[in-house]
Amino acid sequence: MLRGIHPLLSPDLLHALSSMGHGDRIAVVDANFPALTHARRLISLPGTTAPAVLEAILSVMPLDDFEPHPVAVMQVVDDAATIPDVVRAFAAILSANDLPPPTGLQRHAFYQSAADAFAIVRTGERRFYGNILLTKGVLPPDLPA
Repeated sequence: MLRGIHPLLSPDLLHALSSMGHGDRIAVVDANFPALTHARRLISLPGTTAPAVLEAILSVMPLDDFEPHPVAVMQVVDDAATIPDVVRAFAAILSANDLPPPTGLQRHAFYQSAADAFAIVRTGERRFYGNILLTKGVLPPDLPA
């Protein structure tokens, strides 16, 4: 256990987050997502929820503020206007951290973006559409690391 590090940030997840560069993406996905099929690097956090993992990641990783949409979620198939409860939870966490709301991606576009991501974190999230992509930003030199 480390002081000041969220307990959901496993050694594998911390290594991935630290190894990522500016503009790299990480996907946090639900238990139904075909993670093994799509992942370059797969980190499994069974028994966790996707919003809890999002909170843990945001405690250490800056989001890209050069990109207009540094956060994306999967849209509901055949009903892009519907916002699932888990996506509302993501939006609330982002808002509480003064971050922009997520943009929606069609299912297969989300799959492709996840396949291109630096890593996929598979959670135990059972709610449908509990999937989110985050684009890593930078820490300016005038802020402490």
